Amino acid sequence: MATPELRSPKQVEDAAIGFVIEQEQLAGRTAHDTRYQGAVADLVSEDRVIEVKATGTSFRGEDLWLETRQVQGAKEDPEHFWLYLVENVRQGDPAHFRLLRLSGARLQQLVANARERHYYEVPVPVSVYDAVLAEGD
Repeated sequence: MATPELRSPKQVEDAAIGFVIEQEQLAGRTAHDTRYQGAVADLVSEDRVIEVKATGTSFRGEDLWLETRQVQGAKEDPEHFWLYLVENVRQGDPAHFRLLRLSGARLQQLVANARERHYYEVPVPVSVYDAVLAEGD
């Protein structure tokens, strides 16, 4: 039976988080999901604070989007802050996911080259979306 492709960003993120928790268990560490709790990163796994980034394909040559507090966390606690990149998630089969772990000097080198950007989030309520869809072009 084929593994269904993951379609939404939330599905991709949840699959990556579950995968990382499993990988931490295999390494003898217990990871706790700290998303939606105001934490600096997605997981805490014993002595690691882990921000998980997931992509459907590859991060090779791509920019990573980190929140200001995540960059600060990496700079302020380089011994414990980790960035886990989970690739090839969209296809849905964890056997084909790829995990890259960044920490220490390598992560500090990347963070030192970070470029600050400012964005606005513009909400699109369901009622507006549905009204525009119903109106057509």
